[in-house]
Amino acid sequence: MVRSGAAVSAPPREGALATLGRFLEIQNLGLNLSFALAFLFLASHGLPTLEKFLLIVIAFVAARNAGHSFNRYTDRAQDARNPRTASRALVTGRLSAAFALAMAFGSGAVVIVAAYFLNPLAFLLSPIALALVYGYSYTKRLTTATTAFLGLVEAIAPAAIFIAVEGTLPLAAWLAVAGMLAWGTAFETVHSLGDVESDRAQGLRSIPVRFGVPASVRLVPILHAVALVLLALFGLALGVGFEYYVGLVAMAVLTGIGDVQLARAPKGTRASFRRHYAAALLYLAGTAAALFIP
Repeated sequence: MVRSGAAVSAPPREGALATLGRFLEIQNLGLNLSFALAFLFLASHGLPTLEKFLLIVIAFVAARNAGHSFNRYTDRAQDARNPRTASRALVTGRLSAAFALAMAFGSGAVVIVAAYFLNPLAFLLSPIALALVYGYSYTKRLTTATTAFLGLVEAIAPAAIFIAVEGTLPLAAWLAVAGMLAWGTAFETVHSLGDVESDRAQGLRSIPVRFGVPASVRLVPILHAVALVLLALFGLALGVGFEYYVGLVAMAVLTGIGDVQLARAPKGTRASFRRHYAAALLYLAGTAAALFIP
């Protein structure tokens, strides 16, 4: 109990780096980076050159930052009306809208410069990839397919990485593209379950808003199964070792457990979020074992 007249210390303010990290959701980088690294190793048939590794990782992180920043900018009014997002930096004023735009387009410029140093096709297609990354932020206002559109954004990774490494997009890579489309759509469907009421109240669209929570929960394991089958076919097309499939089996077990728990608690998206994070690490581990263990 605080005595009358005693000074009450204010809660500590978040530091500038911590604010920037939360704005960019650096803590969630592993959700996608693990897949990106796995595709990089597969496209390179092992370790890429140091130069190519650095350019691709820089481009990947920059593209992610561009998308997150632009999404925060376009959604700042909606975020203010959603209890889950009302404490975000643009809503509270810890960061400005101008900063978000500068980060979005500055990061986009980094993507284009990195693509220039990779190869001509990567450079030529980089504006198209960025248009998809930026465009997601507006699709939720226009179409239920916004959920699948984010899956499409995630599916850019294997295509972009194979193009960056090989200078072309082999047929086998399309299996990874389709697999990541299904995987990303499943993830965004789960993520959208926590915002159904807020999205519906604000006129925003998603699969859960359009078809309801029960139907969306039933869709998620189907998408997971499609993604895993496609990634298995991708591995067969590349001729990778059995360790790759061990990783896929581990992913299947983890996502299966998660899908059962999601059916019991559809709004418990945080636990499902962590399982998607772990599944990406399992994919990277299986890929690395198949490529690097004699």
